[in-house]
This record gives sequence, structure tokens and C-alpha cells, in this order.
Amino acid sequence: MLFWLSEFSDGGDIYNLFRYITFRAGGAFFTALIFGFLFGKPLINLLRRKQKHGQPIREDGPASHIETKAGTPTMGGLLILSALVVSTLLWARTDNVYVWITLLVTVGFGIIGFMDDYAKVSKNNNKGVSGKVRLGLGFLIAALASGAAAYSHPPELTNQLAVPVFKDVLLNLSLIFVPFAMIVIVGAANAVNLTDGLDGLAIMPVMIAAGTLGVIAYVVGRVDFTDSLGLHYVPGTGELVVFTAGLIGGGLGFLWYNAPPAAVFMGDTGSLALGGALGVIAVATKHEIVLAIVGGLFVLEAMSVIIQVLYFKSTGKRVFLMAPIHHHFEKRGWAEPQIVIRFWIISLILALVGLATLKIR
Repeated sequence: MLFWLSEFSDGGDIYNLFRYITFRAGGAFFTALIFGFLFGKPLINLLRRKQKHGQPIREDGPASHIETKAGTPTMGGLLILSALVVSTLLWARTDNVYVWITLLVTVGFGIIGFMDDYAKVSKNNNKGVSGKVRLGLGFLIAALASGAAAYSHPPELTNQLAVPVFKDVLLNLSLIFVPFAMIVIVGAANAVNLTDGLDGLAIMPVMIAAGTLGVIAYVVGRVDFTDSLGLHYVPGTGELVVFTAGLIGGGLGFLWYNAPPAAVFMGDTGSLALGGALGVIAVATKHEIVLAIVGGLFVLEAMSVIIQVLYFKSTGKRVFLMAPIHHHFEKRGWAEPQIVIRFWIISLILALVGLATLKIR
């Protein structure tokens, strides 16, 4: 919205600043951060009044959770999403198709997560919306977003899968591109959802991944950078930097209250929305494979659940003491802050590896 102030510029005044993505990204970051600080406490107080018992705690989970986390309200993702949407609409170009596609996925998955959280707290158990309904709605939203992204890509990149490291290598997925992109988006949403099990565990890796994807979006949205680095130019994706900056600002505002011991959990409202956002940005920028590297922690968490379920069904035994894998380390005696900080470090390392793919050609 504020971008249009640049129309009043003669090229040498303050209005000219609004032309620059980097300036507006900074504005989005601070807007979302201040929003989180201003409305975080009132929202938490409201959620506490509305949720008599807080988020239901898994009875089969670590025993310490029943003592330390019982009564903590959920749906804190509303704070992140509100800050993110407000800052994006305020600072991003509202005529950019990728901004609207990303907002569609983020808000859409946030609504699915809210429905699930509401069902859980109203029934005071862990049985929310059925998995089939959640996946069905998620794939529907992902289908709309994937189709819109494929339609918006340049003709030479439509339905193509870019392969990192190898210069100019594109795999033509043709009719299966949209289903593939749907799996990326839904998979990312659910992987982040599985990671959200300890105070601060999911939000920091999400911010790290968002920052990395923001850099990628900025680079592939500039023809001078893509020519220099041998990347595929996707015009318009640079505007997603404003979105990712808002996500990081909103995430930090939420982390202020989610740091151990958490005053609020983001719930499925936040985790599904933020994971979906990471997935759709990767699809928009043609970096779906790189997302698997940058979000490697989320992949690890999801794979630990898949391996546990498949192995248990076939042998009746467990590979991990408990899945997702962060609970395995809890069962082994690791302290919660120890797990969280080490997982943050892993996320940062993977993000740097993902960024290195921009240069290695």
C-alpha cells in the first residue's frame, strides 16, 4: 500500500524510498515486530480467558510436559499471522501476484489450523479436525496456489523444476508440476506442524528458513543477479522479501512470549500457516529442492514420524523412544532448552548450505 507513495516522488525526496524493496522490507519487519509487542500480551490474556484448560497435553508424551505445560493457551499463531498480514498489506506492492498467492496459502492454512485448535480446546482433548479433512482442505488451497504460480511464471519456466547446483538444468514436469507443488506446500505445512512441540523449537527455524528464502526471492527477482549467478530469473518474486521480513518481525514478537517457559503456544494456527508459507515461496521462486535443504530440520522431524509408524506397523517395535524426534531426545534425558538451541544451530547450518547453492554452479 505504502509503495504507491512513490508515485508522488520526483526522484530526490523521501517518497522515492518507497520504490525500494529493501526499505519496505525493513518497514514490514519493524511494523510486524511492534505489532507483536503491542498486541501480544492482550491476546494472551484473551486466550487464557477463553481457554479454561489451555492446550490439551498428550498423555503419552514426556511426563514433564504435564507438569510444566498444562494450562498454557494455544492459538498464539494468531499474533504472528495478524502482524504478518498487516505488515505485508501495508508495505508490499498490492499489484504483485506472488504476494497474493503467498497470503492465500498463509491465511488459508491458518484457518485450517484455527479450526483444529478450536476443536481441541473446546473438547479439551487432542482430537481436533480429522486428518482427512485437514489434508483435503490443505490440498485444495495448495492446488489453487500452485496453479496460480504456474500460470504466473515466465513461459520458459512454466511447469519446470529447477535443479540446484547444476546450471541451466530444468526438468519438465508438465502436468505433474501442480500436484508436485501441492505436495511441497502441504508437506512443508505439516512438517513445521510436527516440529512445533517444544517452547521456541519451531518458530526460530521458521524465521531462519524464511530469511533464507527471502534472500533467494530477492536474488531470483533481479535479472542482474540471476545473470551473474547463473540462476533462473523469476520477475516479481523480489517482492516476497517484504513478506518474509514481516514473518521474521512477527515471529520475533511471538518468540518474546514463547521463549521457555512459554506463555502461549502458536498451535496449528501458526505452524500450518507458516509451513505453508515456506512451501509456496519455494514454489514461486523455483527453489522447491532447496527448501528441502533449508528446511532440513522439518524434513527430519517429519521423516522420524513416518519411519516410526512404518517400522512399528511392520515389526511392532519402535525406532525412536518417541516421535517426532525432539521427543526422542527428551526421553533420553536432554533438557528442553538444550534440544531447542541445538536444533536452532542445525537450522542455521542448513540455511547456509541452502544459500551456498546460489553460488555453486
